[in-house]
Amino acid sequence: MATLNVKNLPDTLYKKLKARAKSERRSVAQEVTVLLGAALAEPKKLSILDLEGLGKEIWKGVDAADYVARERDS
Repeated sequence: MATLNVKNLPDTLYKKLKARAKSERRSVAQEVTVLLGAALAEPKKLSILDLEGLGKEIWKGVDAADYVARERDS
């Protein structure tokens, strides 16, 4: 496994990181690994059906890609 050294980390940032790690019952190194993993993870692809609010019921059962293709062809 690789080792990462961080230079010139501001004290205030380290204190926040340490407090967060403590609240999550992790070491500082484990917390950094979790935070970097989350920050660099592929974003979840959203579907029209995942959207909240107006229009959700209109799209239920509709394939968005087919709908867009039909709209473009018309």
